[in-house]
Amino acid sequence: MSLSKQANAGAYVLGTDENREFLGKVRDDLLGFGHRFPAPQGGSYWLDDVGEPDPSEGIQTWITCRMTHVYSLGAIAGHEGSTELVDAALRGLKGILHDDRNGGWYPSVSEDGTPEPGKVCYTHAFVMLASASATLIGRPGARELLDEATATFLTHFWDDEAGLAVDTWNTEFTELDPYRGVNANMHTTEAFLALADVLEDETWRRRAGRIVRHVVGWSERNEWRIPEHFTADWVPDLEFNADKKDDQFKPYGATPGHGIEWARLITQYALSDSSLDKAERDRLVEAAEALFRRAVEDGWATTPGGRDGLAYTTDWAGKPVVTDRMHWTLAEAVNTSATLFAVTQKQEYAQWYSRFWAYIDEYLIDHDHGSWFHQLDCDNRVIATVWPGKSDLYHALQCTLIPLLTPSVSVAPALKEREDGIAAERGGSAAARQLRYDAGRFPASVAWSILTCM
Repeated sequence: MSLSKQANAGAYVLGTDENREFLGKVRDDLLGFGHRFPAPQGGSYWLDDVGEPDPSEGIQTWITCRMTHVYSLGAIAGHEGSTELVDAALRGLKGILHDDRNGGWYPSVSEDGTPEPGKVCYTHAFVMLASASATLIGRPGARELLDEATATFLTHFWDDEAGLAVDTWNTEFTELDPYRGVNANMHTTEAFLALADVLEDETWRRRAGRIVRHVVGWSERNEWRIPEHFTADWVPDLEFNADKKDDQFKPYGATPGHGIEWARLITQYALSDSSLDKAERDRLVEAAEALFRRAVEDGWATTPGGRDGLAYTTDWAGKPVVTDRMHWTLAEAVNTSATLFAVTQKQEYAQWYSRFWAYIDEYLIDHDHGSWFHQLDCDNRVIATVWPGKSDLYHALQCTLIPLLTPSVSVAPALKEREDGIAAERGGSAAARQLRYDAGRFPASVAWSILTCM
């Protein structure tokens, strides 16, 4: 199960055989670690430090969705047992986690079977992503689940007038909370782009583009620090959760990891929407670059002593507030640095990619028990105040794949096209884009120049 620490820095260099081999080893370790997630009644348990189920955390819908998506990717990649694990997760989404009376999905179900009240956009965005990935690999009942998930989302969460998603309802979908949030809209964007690719329906991509334009505008007006929390009228609430700064989903201030994650999604949208002209596409990629640079300038190695790692949050002047390091921020940093290098060919992104992987291998990968530690303090020591155990594999698993795939296509369809080896006669297909990407991705001497800058 355990993965040895790399002895050769070449394993961290984007585009090399050593890096591809390393990504494969990390991927195999993660997929092997997660096999024990299924709950007997369907859905996914939260996993502890050694990959055992932790029933005290209940069965959470978003974790179940992430594991559905992860093992859909595993199935595409040929990981043994993945389809059975997808089906186990789907059984929870079609059963215990589904609200048969009011529609939609509960946020979670407790150990004793009690549903958590409320209906949450973040959760429903992941139901769309999970069911899209399971539909792509043809799992029984997945398309029906996808149809219900999209209908529920459009009915209750998508505000077509605003071009954004609302955040939280009561269980019965009769009372809408005034809070609005960008985190839920980020995962809505991810899901919409996946739906566009899986269903071949550009309506979903246009909806994603509306969200993207809001986020770019808000960020540009705020020195490329993304406002996370809003009033019902979409006015930024910059002091939200000032008394609860390390909140798991709604922390105070700017979140550099979200700036990085948005940078990749903005780039994916810019490259994939054929209706954009070159000027707008270039403007969006430049915005993505600005978000990435702001995030690493504010958050990377800026804690006392200058220790490596990315701070969880900063204030609106860029000073770190919560200096803990969350594993997902590094996974997304890998994805975005690889994506921006592929699009711009700027060496700084390849160098960041190598720096991020070196950090992950040194501090985040659990070389004894598998998977990644989910939270470190500012001295890079493992802690569990926000993220106990190793809940799921979603962020870490994706960063072993996205650097190998075309940045204009969502991860599951891009991986499927690559693995299937579909011929590229359809000029606009994901397969054609992947082949063009593979053919021209890394110019000569890139690997050497990265190594010399490490």
